[in-house]
Amino acid sequence: MIKIDGRDVTLAHSFEMKMDTNRFIRGNYSCETKQAKANLIIAHGYKGFKDWGMFPYVAEKFASYYNVFTFNFSHNGIGENFFEFTQLEHFASNTYEKELEDLAFLVQNIKKNNVEQVDIDPALPLFLLGHSKGAGTSLIYTFEHPTEVDGVISWNGITNVDLFTTEQKQQMRENGISFVLNGRTGEQMPLNKVILEDMDKNKAKYDILDRVQHNHVPIIVIEGTMDGEHLIKGNDKLCTQSPSVQKVMVQGGNHTFGAVHPFQGTTEYLESALGHSVAFMEQQITDIVSR
Repeated sequence: MIKIDGRDVTLAHSFEMKMDTNRFIRGNYSCETKQAKANLIIAHGYKGFKDWGMFPYVAEKFASYYNVFTFNFSHNGIGENFFEFTQLEHFASNTYEKELEDLAFLVQNIKKNNVEQVDIDPALPLFLLGHSKGAGTSLIYTFEHPTEVDGVISWNGITNVDLFTTEQKQQMRENGISFVLNGRTGEQMPLNKVILEDMDKNKAKYDILDRVQHNHVPIIVIEGTMDGEHLIKGNDKLCTQSPSVQKVMVQGGNHTFGAVHPFQGTTEYLESALGHSVAFMEQQITDIVSR
């Protein structure tokens, strides 16, 4: 821990794990307690990355209680430069299948205590926290591996994996490629047809609203009242589909709970999301211990 502007800040340990040729999981591990209560993986969303805005702060806050892992999906477009999209060719083919493989790779290495220079108790409860698209990937992973995950936290998460406009999908099918604007950088980011092919091939597997009906892993949706209307409606439906899902609304919170990039400090909405997340995990840990 070091002092920055008069406050204590955790120095996260960086790790890099090779999955395949030119495919890496790059992440950070943080923990400020010798008696961590759980292992927590934080998954970023669409056009996001582990060092975007709030995520380092969020990891630091959770590290007071848990072993915290943040990471970049291998095809999110971020390479060795953690703040720039230098691998747009990866972003162009970032399918849900790839993200699920990435998450499985990280989970299995945590379960084996095999993350480089990190020593944890792999038997601790495992929680997944996903923001936006990262929540969707976390939910699908949990439906596929229900015995590996003890709880899922969805921050303004998606319930429909189709994030693309009609025009983008038409261009991908007809031309093999389309583009999406990165509003922060002004970049036109490529989207290859393989993304749609993956969604078509795995339509049932990726149907979050249908699959949650058969889910027994505890889920909490934490959503800002100013989040996108389609996301709020989707999460309302998620809650009606299964008693395993609970929902908390953060009054006034938007899609990022008021956080921006570069990070300008926390907000009351972000602190509310953090508090509800900790309360959820503590309840699940209590329930596990009492079984």
